[in-house]
Amino acid sequence: MSAQPQEPRIPRRRAPIAITIGVVAVLVIAFFVFAGLYTDVLWFQQLGFLSVLTTEWIARVSLFVIGFLAMALPIWGSIQIAYRTRPVYAKLNSQLDRYQEVFEPLRRLAMYGIPVVLGVFAGVSASSRWEVTLAWLNRTPFGQTDPQFGFDVGFFVFELPFYRSVVGFASAVVLLSVLLVVATNYLYGAIRVSGREVVISKSARIQIAVTAGLYLLLQGVSIWLDQYATVTESGSLITGAAYTDVYATIPGRGILAGIAVVVAILFFVTAVMGRWRLPLIGTALLIVTSLLIGTLYPWVVQRFQVDPNAKSLEAPFIQRNIDLTRDAYGVADVEEIPFEAKTDAEPGALRSDAETTANIRLMDPLVISPAFQQLEQFRQYYQFPKQLDVDRYEVDGTTQDTVVAVRDVKLSGLGDAETWYNSHLVYTHGYGLVAAAGNQRSVDGQPVFLESGIPQAGSLGEFEPRVYFGENSPQYSIVGAPKDSEPIELDYPAGSDNEEQTQTTFSGDGGPKLDNIFTKLVYALKFQSEQIFLSDQVTDDSQILYDRDPIQRVQKVAPYLTLDSETYPSIVGDRLVWIVDGYTLSDQYPYSNKVSMSEAIADSEGLAPALAFDEINYIRNSVKATVDAYDGTVTLYAWDEEDPILQTWQKIFPSTIEPMSKMSGDLMAHVRYPSDLFKVQRAVLGRYHVTEASPFYSREDAWTTPKDPTAGANTALLQPPYYLTMQMPGQDAPAYSLYSTFIPEARGDESRNVLRGYLAVDSDAGAADGERSDGYGKLRLLTLPEDDNVPGPGQVQAKFNSDPSVSQSLNLLKQGQSDVINGNLLTVPVGGGLLYVQPVYVKSTGDTSYPLLQKVLVAFGDQIAFQDTLDQALDVLFGGDSGASAGDNEVEPGETPAPGDGEGDGGSPTSPETPSDEMQALLNQAAQALKDKQAALAEGDWVAYGAADAKLAETISKMIALTDETQGGTGGTEDSGRE
Repeated sequence: MSAQPQEPRIPRRRAPIAITIGVVAVLVIAFFVFAGLYTDVLWFQQLGFLSVLTTEWIARVSLFVIGFLAMALPIWGSIQIAYRTRPVYAKLNSQLDRYQEVFEPLRRLAMYGIPVVLGVFAGVSASSRWEVTLAWLNRTPFGQTDPQFGFDVGFFVFELPFYRSVVGFASAVVLLSVLLVVATNYLYGAIRVSGREVVISKSARIQIAVTAGLYLLLQGVSIWLDQYATVTESGSLITGAAYTDVYATIPGRGILAGIAVVVAILFFVTAVMGRWRLPLIGTALLIVTSLLIGTLYPWVVQRFQVDPNAKSLEAPFIQRNIDLTRDAYGVADVEEIPFEAKTDAEPGALRSDAETTANIRLMDPLVISPAFQQLEQFRQYYQFPKQLDVDRYEVDGTTQDTVVAVRDVKLSGLGDAETWYNSHLVYTHGYGLVAAAGNQRSVDGQPVFLESGIPQAGSLGEFEPRVYFGENSPQYSIVGAPKDSEPIELDYPAGSDNEEQTQTTFSGDGGPKLDNIFTKLVYALKFQSEQIFLSDQVTDDSQILYDRDPIQRVQKVAPYLTLDSETYPSIVGDRLVWIVDGYTLSDQYPYSNKVSMSEAIADSEGLAPALAFDEINYIRNSVKATVDAYDGTVTLYAWDEEDPILQTWQKIFPSTIEPMSKMSGDLMAHVRYPSDLFKVQRAVLGRYHVTEASPFYSREDAWTTPKDPTAGANTALLQPPYYLTMQMPGQDAPAYSLYSTFIPEARGDESRNVLRGYLAVDSDAGAADGERSDGYGKLRLLTLPEDDNVPGPGQVQAKFNSDPSVSQSLNLLKQGQSDVINGNLLTVPVGGGLLYVQPVYVKSTGDTSYPLLQKVLVAFGDQIAFQDTLDQALDVLFGGDSGASAGDNEVEPGETPAPGDGEGDGGSPTSPETPSDEMQALLNQAAQALKDKQAALAEGDWVAYGAADAKLAETISKMIALTDETQGGTGGTEDSGRE
């Protein structure tokens, strides 16, 4: 038979196609990664901080390589040694035979793949510790020693965390090695289990014993380092080594470290001698000893020696905790001033505090944002933040506290016009700073603007008003164009229908240039927008602005800083800049109490953002940063040049931080003491204002920050600190300050809302070039005596709310579907006591309404007053004459004086006219209605009160109408709802 011809085989092409797809996918992913890295280089390079990025990258890559090799090589070497020294003719059971059959085809992959995978994980872990490593390499001594071991504080902040990380990493490498060695030897028969007997070959014994000895040696080093960590660990009483730690835990850890080293030596001996009994007994002894010495003995000392005599035995260690905590948080030099607060409001009591009284802020930054929006927004594509900022400016030779906000762009306000072209090429920036006087209001209760309008106008001087870099700037904008091209960016809108919108072109250096096809392509990939690559408006002269939030920009160029949660805009020279406060933190300061920073800075103004450093026990405001609102320039200034942590980072990133001497006087005039630092310090001083161990242990005088009385009865949010210009006892003149109050710490469900302390810090840095004023940062704590029941904010707010006359006035204000809003309750040390001031706003329920300041509540001791102006309220409160004028004394929100009041045209007094019979009758009716109204109020009969009030309003309307008729219709109409 002839063989049938076979059909030709079609070659299989699946593998090459799969490989090609895989390679293409890898290349695409690699290009996306490269695009992200390349745009980072362009961003940092344009900003002048490329060295920050490259230093971080070099550190990360170097540590990744070190971590990878430190893990992969020992793992690979251990597996190779175990495999190459395996028994050639080992007797294996059937189960191991099956394991080998399955594993053998994958052996080479596993022997190289396992070390590589573990090495990658180790490299990533090591690279994440780049900050710890660089800080250790460039560490700076603190110049202060801890009281337990006598080491420099820098050892605990910089060195100990690094050493413990290295030991922990090495322990993980050795532990994984010994586990893989055991597994490999078991798989290939070097370790056999026969009944109750374990048979180990000589090569396996040597490798396992040496590896186990290394692991125990590392554990000995780790335990030895742990004894130093006792001074930074939090205990039940204090942070730091207490009596039990010093006399039981620390010696015990030293003994355990020695035992671990001895057991490690026994394992090394076993590698030579071949007997497992001694190291196994030593291991068991180590475990038992760790239970006895490491756990049981400290418990016995604590329970039977310390607890019965805790107050006396713990006293020296509590004192260490007090002293070092106050030092670590910068409150060691707080000036405590005993304050016998007066509670009687006597006439003329404010005469010596006239300047403080004139600067009491009535405009609440949390309340008046809608007023800014309605009065100064102008177009739907502008916006103001919900929470405004407080600053101060010199106006006509006088320092004026102001409420400020930037008019930022709001793309969502474009509605259907929110196209790519408009969003990224036309509406690129906000415009202007709006500033209102903090202590004034217009006749109808509106803010009095010192700087406002479009174009910008006011009394704060000429400055660049365009805001390309703000808190709410678009994700990215493309700006810049050839010189002869028509501007397309909206500068500011037309003022009337006959005017045209003003266009502009960005002329600064604010972002990377899109001057070639490749750069356009990588940014199109970064922002997932092909229009960047295709648009004709994106030219070689274009720049792309992104990462525009001031806090975000500072954080990127200074990753070692924790930034204040608030930034604020200020006019510095002819530029509008954002001022950002930066902190250097640590949680390794010996004996310093640890505080949750997020909890400490959370209050009714807002919860804290997620923080990289949350639990801290050391803080310094080491850096002041500015971000130019026009071109985004970031400048870092060393504010605390003596901070060792900042000095360390200056070694790591040289030439990125300017000295304080480079700060201009205009900038110094707007620098302030940061609120987050102050909040942390007040949280610490709630307990650590007590400087002696005995009362501290008993917590006899523990304080807390009061809840915000304006946030509701059941709120748990703290009252925020407030910026005010005032004169504290011990000061020669008023200064821009930040203050907060203290009440007794609650015991169970009981809490007394009486004042126990008043903390203020001088926030005025002066106005000299590169020179900080001597008073800046000075903390003063007014301590009130235990038997002096000065009401706290909660008590005062409750009294305001329950007072019958106040309630009556508030009910009248609420008529006509209006809401009454209580502003911030301020506490001011004047008149030898503490004055409470609260502005009261009225807001109608319409969509376009905004709060108007209508009344002011004041309290001093147990006395309160409620008037149209602060000046009037103080006079009423202090017996008819407070002795000082408030900042709103020139404002007249009441009725307009009737014609003929005062002096006539010739300067001679006019004769009073006798009312007609009809007018007299109406006057009698009004008098009777007023009596009925007061009687109903006294009896609490609100129905009768409303009827009498309506009758009074009707009578007054008739009197006004009669007056108009008598004067020939020339009289004006008055608001009959106000008495």
